[in-house]
Amino acid sequence: MAQPLAFILDVPETPGDQGSQEPSPYDESEVHDSFHQLIQEQSQWAAQEGLELQQREQEATGSGQQTLRRPEGTQSTATLRILASMPSRTIGRSRGAIISQYYSRTVQLRRRSSRPLLGNFVLSARPSLRLYDLELDPTAREEEEKQSLLVKELQSLAVAQRDHMLRGMPLSLAEKRSLREKSRTPRGKWRGQQGSGGVCSCCGRLRYACVLALHSLGLALLSGLQALTPWRYALKRIGGQFGSSVLSYFLFLKTLLAFNALLQLLLVAFIVGPQVAFPPALPGPAPICTGLELLTGAGCFTHTVMFYGHYSNATLNQPCGSPLDGSQCTPRAGGLPYNMPLAYLYTVGAGFFITCITLVYSMAHSFGESYRVGSTSGIHAITVFCSWDYKVMQKRASRLQQDNIRTRLKELLAEWQLRQSPRSVCGRLRQVAALGLAWLLCLGTALGCAVAIHVFSEFLIQSPEAAGQEAALLVLPLVVGLLNLGAPYLCRVLAALEPHDSPVLEVYVAICRNLILKLAILGTLCYHWLGRRVAVLQGQCWENFVGQELYRFLVMDFVLMLLDTLFGELVWRIISEKKLKRRRKPEFDIARNVLELIYGQTLTWLGVLFSPLLPTVQIIKLLLVFYVKKTSLLANCQAPRRPWLASHMSTVFLTLLCFPAFLGAAIFLCYAVWQVKPSSTCGPFRTLDSMYEAGRVWVRYLEAAGPRVSWLPWVHRYLVENTFFVFLVSALLLAVIYLNIQVVRGQRRVICLLKEQISNEGKDKIFLINKLHSIYERKEREERSRVGTTEETAAPPAVLTDERDD
Repeated sequence: MAQPLAFILDVPETPGDQGSQEPSPYDESEVHDSFHQLIQEQSQWAAQEGLELQQREQEATGSGQQTLRRPEGTQSTATLRILASMPSRTIGRSRGAIISQYYSRTVQLRRRSSRPLLGNFVLSARPSLRLYDLELDPTAREEEEKQSLLVKELQSLAVAQRDHMLRGMPLSLAEKRSLREKSRTPRGKWRGQQGSGGVCSCCGRLRYACVLALHSLGLALLSGLQALTPWRYALKRIGGQFGSSVLSYFLFLKTLLAFNALLQLLLVAFIVGPQVAFPPALPGPAPICTGLELLTGAGCFTHTVMFYGHYSNATLNQPCGSPLDGSQCTPRAGGLPYNMPLAYLYTVGAGFFITCITLVYSMAHSFGESYRVGSTSGIHAITVFCSWDYKVMQKRASRLQQDNIRTRLKELLAEWQLRQSPRSVCGRLRQVAALGLAWLLCLGTALGCAVAIHVFSEFLIQSPEAAGQEAALLVLPLVVGLLNLGAPYLCRVLAALEPHDSPVLEVYVAICRNLILKLAILGTLCYHWLGRRVAVLQGQCWENFVGQELYRFLVMDFVLMLLDTLFGELVWRIISEKKLKRRRKPEFDIARNVLELIYGQTLTWLGVLFSPLLPTVQIIKLLLVFYVKKTSLLANCQAPRRPWLASHMSTVFLTLLCFPAFLGAAIFLCYAVWQVKPSSTCGPFRTLDSMYEAGRVWVRYLEAAGPRVSWLPWVHRYLVENTFFVFLVSALLLAVIYLNIQVVRGQRRVICLLKEQISNEGKDKIFLINKLHSIYERKEREERSRVGTTEETAAPPAVLTDERDD
């Protein structure tokens, strides 16, 4: 039988390689050529090898052997050789190539630093990745030489640079450990004695041990700080079991905690703290606490730093009681005055300004994180192959990471399926009709709730006998809380009848409907407090009433939330499992729970001016809400049946918190400061026509004090009183938001262009390889046809000789 030819392609050495040294690391630009040049060189070599192949085929044909035909669809050996020589296939599989690559990096890093070169080190050390066949002819000797050169270069680096370089090498842990041990040098040697055999001193060893101990201590403290992050494990567990949609609610709650803590820190430092240090005299005996004050905020809480009426209008450098006739205390001569009305006004204003800046920054940062990626192509492969953290060692952490990856894959696949199944035209028309009807019913519900609250509040104003009872103060908060609790359930029932394709769209629609309901209720309440109560409570401390009313609303909202969690989730789960014999649990309503958080935060911002400690109440409430909701979620709720990816939910929540909630609260407080006359019997602004006039009184006092502080009235006149500065700051904030959005859009556009360029580069490579493959195929077909014609011309004489023999 004919023996098949072995397609052996030996790459000959180029003439320039004989007797020449290896390229130096300083000639990196000459060593690394482009992919096009690599293809050209390999094609020339393959052409030379093709001549040898033709000679061997002719010899095999002359000796009567048959050539072995390659099956169709397979690539030629020369093409496979070119593919094996590509940098993307050479670096990554060859250990020697990895060592050579990182040796070059250490040389470049050492060259940038001020460290001297090793005296006994040869510069022409790095072998070329093209001139050596790393894939087909690896030798242990070359790898050892490269490893020794890499070790020498690592020894010349600093400890931090060496560790960073070793961590980035794509080698096994054993090889990295071996390189670290070999490259570890005594730190006690003098720099000038390297290579001359200096003796390591004891001070150097002690210094090196101290550096290692401090480094280990720093890593331990860093891991400890990460472990002390609030609710770190709880948030990971929630995200693993219920997905990013439910996790976004708890992350938003954590953000609200940070906002309230920052605001309360300012209020305690500049308002509550100084007033506690210089307490005013009480107008009468302190009332006895009965326990009902925890719900109403009245009684013994009235004359405390909790509410506006307790704060005096005096300068807090001398003991001075709060006079009942409305007069103002005057500071002693030579004392440092702390103007309490001015501090009260500007601290609240500064707190709102800092909160606005923080909120805008958080919203812009969240927008950048959510919308930075231009497309989700390839995210499934990245999630499958690149999501696992190999530093996880504990069984509980590994199980939690498995849940996170599995839930994220479900969300990605659900989003992909939604894009693959569009709705027909008739289905869209039915969907639009159902949405329109549901929106009309929801808007009617919100309008009806606002009218009911207005009518009930007017009834309470016209019945003063009921207002005198302390328990009757909880009636309006209870009615409003019940409407806030029942109306979202009606909207949820209407949402169940709507044919939503995407669960994300369903959540957004529910958020919009609940937001309209909350805005209608809060708008009616703001009119009730500043429009009706101020006129009714003339001669009384109406600021205390508004502060206590907001406190009652906040407490009642928390109580109803607990009842809703108990009966809406726990009791429903028990009935479903015990009576109905179903294994289905209720799902976590993200829209309703998020709007409850925004509603409570809006109440807090509305009441900061009238109750400086109201953010503390909100902090306590949020802490309790987190643990209650987490426990109920893990025990009574199930993961969403239709998983969806909540990549933009944090941005949406912060946007709703900024514009409807914070902006509305800021407008409410600005109206109260500029337009509403303060009470004449309590508070730091009792002798003024408006709260804003406290700044003008302070400016007149500074103008009379002397020329040394004459710049302060100028600052107040042109930066505070002038509305142009306020509009300028607002315009700057809007410009920052707009520019950040444009930057993020530009980044997305650049990412899309880079992805397109990478795709085109891959297509170019495929095109070049296909061209080379077609050239080799054409040459082989020509050779086969040439061999076939020679066989046909040689066959007839042989036939004639056979006939003559017969």
